[in-house]
Amino acid sequence: IQQHQEIHVVMGNEACDLDSTVSALALAYFLAQTSPAPKAAVFVPVLNIPRADFALRTETTFLLRDRGVPASSLIFRDEIDLGGLHHAGLLSLTLVDHHVLPGADAALEEAVVEVLDHRPLERDRGPPCQVTVEPVGSCATLVTERILQGPPGVLDKTTASLLHGTILLDCINLSPAAGKVTPRDVACVSLLEERFPELPARDAVFGALQAAKFDVTGLTTEQMLRKDLKVISNDEVVVAVSGVFEDLEIFLLRPGLLQDLEAFCQSRGYAGLVAMTVSFNQRHEPTRKLAVYSPQEPLRSTLCRALEEATTPSLVLQPLPSPWPCVAAYAQGNAVATRKKVLPILRAAL
Repeated sequence: IQQHQEIHVVMGNEACDLDSTVSALALAYFLAQTSPAPKAAVFVPVLNIPRADFALRTETTFLLRDRGVPASSLIFRDEIDLGGLHHAGLLSLTLVDHHVLPGADAALEEAVVEVLDHRPLERDRGPPCQVTVEPVGSCATLVTERILQGPPGVLDKTTASLLHGTILLDCINLSPAAGKVTPRDVACVSLLEERFPELPARDAVFGALQAAKFDVTGLTTEQMLRKDLKVISNDEVVVAVSGVFEDLEIFLLRPGLLQDLEAFCQSRGYAGLVAMTVSFNQRHEPTRKLAVYSPQEPLRSTLCRALEEATTPSLVLQPLPSPWPCVAAYAQGNAVATRKKVLPILRAAL
């Protein structure tokens, strides 16, 4: 700010999963390599969580460490003053893996110059913002396509290997049964393997990343809920939506769970929490379950009703027994409806 240097930030969503992280790193690297000289702006990928939360992103820490990217070279949300940069008129912002900033970041909307996302469009952006929103399995696929359309030679082995692993994890090893993969994801993985034949085998990459992602050994309930967290809100209430990598029945029987849920929501100002659990069988077919927690009965009922009655998509929910009166639990018959599909339902309910 003191040197009046323009900063172009590339940033993923606030869950900061592997897709958001690698999409931000790879796209910022590509823009830095290809922006016309002399470079007016510095391109900075920002991981949209505090550094202290990085250790909870086990699949991300694993892949970056394995591919030789040190955590010390990453920049986290609590290490850069985006508001200050914007206020000084020095910020350009590219959003990857999301296109709606959370309420707390609403002031940064005017700085957004480009969006690359793969979830259904929830709001329009006029020019000059460039918008690419395509229904592919992984945002890293859109970044890969963008890099492959650029000058030859920009894509290096490290970046290719990060993109390759991310698409495989996001698209459940390109398994059609999981309902996430599209022909474009498959094409990008094949192109990356063609360019870099020394990339490790798909099964090995996916197996290692999936194991790292589902490794919740030793995590407290609070850490599990923070590991993959999205937040939705209206003017009155804020609700957490956590992806949980453990079977719901096991999760609901964690010792002291109710006190943990209460403390988690109270400390962060959440009126309620929706936990979405997922586990996979040998054939990569997902089993999804849902829990809705709120001490406020009207809010809990509103969220439950919205989920039970949803038609786009229908979640095909079956109530499950819950050990707690303020927690409603469901098995989700429509196993291909991921959190991406459920978030708009919950947002509309609020």
